[in-house]
Amino acid sequence: MSRKVIPIQVEGEAQPMAGKPKWLKVRAPMSKEYKSIAEMMRKLKLNTVCEEASCPNIGGCWKQGSATFMILGRVCTRTCAFCDVATGRPDPVDADEPVNLAKAVAEIGLKHVVITSVDRDDLRDGGAGHYAEVIRELKARQPDVTIEILTPDFQRKPESCLNTIIEAGPDIFNHNLETVPRLYRSVRPGARYFTSLRLLQRAKELDPGVVTKSGIMVGLGEERDEVLQVLDDMREANIDILTIGQYLRPSAKHHPVMKYWSPEEFDELKYLAEKKGFGMVASGPLVRSSFHADEVFRALKLKSKRN
Repeated sequence: MSRKVIPIQVEGEAQPMAGKPKWLKVRAPMSKEYKSIAEMMRKLKLNTVCEEASCPNIGGCWKQGSATFMILGRVCTRTCAFCDVATGRPDPVDADEPVNLAKAVAEIGLKHVVITSVDRDDLRDGGAGHYAEVIRELKARQPDVTIEILTPDFQRKPESCLNTIIEAGPDIFNHNLETVPRLYRSVRPGARYFTSLRLLQRAKELDPGVVTKSGIMVGLGEERDEVLQVLDDMREANIDILTIGQYLRPSAKHHPVMKYWSPEEFDELKYLAEKKGFGMVASGPLVRSSFHADEVFRALKLKSKRN
């Protein structure tokens, strides 16, 4: 497997930050649940974004029996400056992955499963058909499990790719905008802001009943007003759930941290986002896309019933 070398182009004049503040320090994973899930993933030849993207919450989530599966291999065709997933030539798609993933969900005892993937620009449909197979297999074997998917943008792929996924019936369709438009060139050079925004909007148009979700990182050099504009854009696209977290630099080859936002600033963003009309908001230094995903989804459903 090849590892990527990222050409970093930092926008603006701010200087990179040194040293994490105390609220970002987490314990290394040591629980028996963590070891058990790790062993099972190896046995079934499955990947998790928890491991591949060096998520800081892996210890806590795996201890609670929660994991985010990463399908379509471990090698991405994109080179994003924030991401720790390997870049290079991907392996062929594993036809057994849908069945093995459903087995893992049953063995862990998940009630809510999150599925994401690397970008597969090498595939004609970007991997949409494989997503649909995974969803259908889960529904057939675990009909009570709610399914959340976090997809690529399917840029330069047929519009039917999104239709294929939505027709399979996920409960939540998630795609992250990641950052503000101004920083896309340096942070997410293979993507386009309005392509990602339109994908989320189309998902809701295709199935008004699907819950849409997106997230951004802060600390990459964005301004507060830029973040608020992204939130407005998301609401215009009828996005239901929002996640906001602190960007953490995986290595010296990745984009530097330009600012550590304080817990109080995250609380303010949560307050403002709720005022803008998001159904649910998770905002905090260690929040990631799948952060307490099951709890957030249940809370949204309960809120909807009350309204």
